Amino acid sequence: MSVKDCHIIEFPKVSDPRGNLTFVENSRQIPFDIKRVFYLYDVPGGETRAEHANIKLQQILIAMSGSFDVVVDDGYAKKTFTLNRSFYGLYIPGMIWRGLENFSSGSICMALTDDYYNATDYYRDYSAFVTAVKEGEK
Repeated sequence: MSVKDCHIIEFPKVSDPRGNLTFVENSRQIPFDIKRVFYLYDVPGGETRAEHANIKLQQILIAMSGSFDVVVDDGYAKKTFTLNRSFYGLYIPGMIWRGLENFSSGSICMALTDDYYNATDYYRDYSAFVTAVKEGEK
């Protein structure tokens, strides 16, 4: 995988005088069926979250409130995405290192994933991740 495979997905937004509604449907707006949802909140100023790569897991990150940056890294190149609208999601495939940083006060990051939590699906050591990429392990 490459950072070029990471991209923003714009979700449908229905607006009327009462406010906005955005929805996400399995395999329609996103390229997988959702098996797990989790969210990050109350992240102290200056803290970084994630700092790992999933081997197979795909995910979508959404800024439900506030803003934060997502730095994606394929072992060769890096790219930064700023998420700050709840109708945009960042698609991240497997074998992409990611770090979440620059959380604004009160920000909430929601993640939609294509599989259940599996501790063996992670690279938590960046050097091991880069070695795996360069050796072609996926």
